[in-house]
Amino acid sequence: MPADGSQDMRLRILDAALGLLAGQGFMEVTQPKIAKAAGVRQSHLTYYFPTRSELLKALAVHSIESMLGSLAAGASTGKLTPALFAQLSGEALADKRRARVMLGLIVSSEEDREIKQFMRDFVARVRVTLTGVARLLGREPDATSIAALHMLFIGATVLNVARDDANSRRECAEIARLAVETFLPGTPPATEPKARRRKS
Repeated sequence: MPADGSQDMRLRILDAALGLLAGQGFMEVTQPKIAKAAGVRQSHLTYYFPTRSELLKALAVHSIESMLGSLAAGASTGKLTPALFAQLSGEALADKRRARVMLGLIVSSEEDREIKQFMRDFVARVRVTLTGVARLLGREPDATSIAALHMLFIGATVLNVARDDANSRRECAEIARLAVETFLPGTPPATEPKARRRKS
């Protein structure tokens, strides 16, 4: 594990790359632009991430772990409810940065066997984490339900990148709610019931 200073530098580079992805898209994210945005020399960037593939893999892990880590932390403290899980998932699905990283890795995996294996391992890791979050919510989903939940999430986020409008972001929230209700057995509807009006 790198020393704290090295870890801080890695995180600074990764955060700068995610910011560029959000603003400019995958094809415009280059090592010189990332180095400038992170405030580091390009040689520092290539020291930590010698290839674009290494950077993309680290970005995928960083972005997904930050999202799933906050979900798991909320669940372990008892603050995460199915409704909140659906809400946070919908917000994450509308974040184009994660989808752009994953799309870049998918394209790269067609020509790089190492990335293809990374993607297989990464999908398994995400599903283990989703299963853990479901268990913290008091659910015991089967592997097929977790796969369906994951695939719906991926489809929603990819279509959001493709369409990139208010409707696609709204659909991300709706799909997240529906997916949680459908694929986490025993989960009550993620919407809060409307308060009844009192008669005067």
